[in-house]
Amino acid sequence: MDVNIEYFGMLSEITRCSEETISLSQNRVSDLRALLLRKYPALEQVDFQLAQNGEIRSEETGISHRNLALLPPFSGG
Repeated sequence: MDVNIEYFGMLSEITRCSEETISLSQNRVSDLRALLLRKYPALEQVDFQLAQNGEIRSEETGISHRNLALLPPFSGG
């Protein structure tokens, strides 16, 4: 499955892109996270989350949408 990932905030600085398409052979959030950490080792230093269809998803959630967003840590206020 090909998924389109949008990167926000510091994540776009780390990856040096605001958006890219990645091919996945597995369809869980944890599989995508592992792939991204191999591709962008500096992401290990950031506690990012993945949103699918506008909702933050857990590691074991299946990926069912082709458009995903990688979100940096949020601070309250």
